[in-house]
Amino acid sequence: MFLSVFEMFKIGIGPSSSHTMGPMVAAARFLDHLRGLPFRVAGLRASLHGSLAFTGVGHATDRAVILGLAGFTPDAYDAGRADAVLAAIRAQGRVKVTGLGELRFDPDRDLAFDYGPPLPGHSNGLRLMATDAQGDVIAQETYYSIGGGFVVTESELGAAPATSGSAIPFPFESAAQMLDMARDSGRSIAAMKRANELARMGPQALEEGLARLWQVMSDCIDRGLAGEGELPGGLRVRRRARAIHTALQAEAGLNLTAPHTINDWISVYAMAVNEENAAGGQVVTAPTNGAAGVVPATIRYWLDHVPGASPARVGEFLLTAAAIGGLVKHNASISGAECGCQAEVGSAAAMAAAGLAAVLGGTPPQVENAAEIALEHHLGMTCDPVKGLVQVPCIERNGLGAIKAVSAASLALRGDGTHFMPLDNCIEAMRQTGVDMSEKYKETALGGLAVNIPNC
Repeated sequence: MFLSVFEMFKIGIGPSSSHTMGPMVAAARFLDHLRGLPFRVAGLRASLHGSLAFTGVGHATDRAVILGLAGFTPDAYDAGRADAVLAAIRAQGRVKVTGLGELRFDPDRDLAFDYGPPLPGHSNGLRLMATDAQGDVIAQETYYSIGGGFVVTESELGAAPATSGSAIPFPFESAAQMLDMARDSGRSIAAMKRANELARMGPQALEEGLARLWQVMSDCIDRGLAGEGELPGGLRVRRRARAIHTALQAEAGLNLTAPHTINDWISVYAMAVNEENAAGGQVVTAPTNGAAGVVPATIRYWLDHVPGASPARVGEFLLTAAAIGGLVKHNASISGAECGCQAEVGSAAAMAAAGLAAVLGGTPPQVENAAEIALEHHLGMTCDPVKGLVQVPCIERNGLGAIKAVSAASLALRGDGTHFMPLDNCIEAMRQTGVDMSEKYKETALGGLAVNIPNC
């Protein structure tokens, strides 16, 4: 198994990696498919299914599909240009596509929300279709957005994972294998992950890529700490990160704060990221948009509040976190629509706890223990966003996830790495819990907090 650090951490846009980034990526893939066809396409259609339909408006899924069919991609998203292109498509009922010309596409008519049973492959399904001059469908593909911005076609979903590329020196597929390889090689988890990455890319590209990831994460925190006003979507949720941060800075100047106030610092960094995500800003999936605040908040806490922290070691943090995230994705899920929020914030907390334990000097067994503690205490967590928006409870939930990550790392470092519940077993418990969880609690906004809201 090989999942690059740049697959676990992707630069994209809010508010959702599975509901916004994924559909945009799927649309781009469909356009590439159409460019290879031997006949002319005249129009486009799309249908959203399962969770993409039920919470699609709140997650801007319709907007993402429209812009994806217009050639936009998450990693090169231009918000100003997007608004102008979207307005033109809605007004003209046509989309201009590089290599395909001008095609009929009226979002009001050609983009459907299907609230029936989800497609069989995954709860996040969409169908993209191409039509001829008479309006008959001449090409069609089904895509599944499986979490974290990952997208597969219907045929890819059931196929064995691709094994293209150079062989990697440490091909661990479980935490047990990871620990055995670390013991036998004498390397840290980050060092093994780095060696795997270097089998596929040069050292300069790896270091520049890691630095870029942290820069985008850090910039997102800073924008969130400066932002004000209401978040879009109709809930009238106001940004709080700036006011909390200002108050914390003032209290720090008085040197009268209680020790537990550090939790507010950790929370505010995470909330800043997720307020930016909810506003459709640029974020890094970590491993998803809905959980994007946990890892950067933990890194910022470490850099700004822990003596001896060094920016030079952020890459070590990210590589360790990506190794843990890869295990969770490979053996369970990072998708809220598949396994609830335990798969999103829970996975993020495990990744952040592992990264923090590593840069604080933890051994591989202590790092694995930190990840297990963090994930274990998110088991059963539902994904129940009010009105389908990544706001309530998601913004605060990231803050608490970061606090749990720090606590898990600290607790693990108090031991020698020996513990009762292995990370592999905890990941399997999360998968089983997700399978058993009612669909109402898996990003459909049909249960939990989503239906228990004030009548106002």
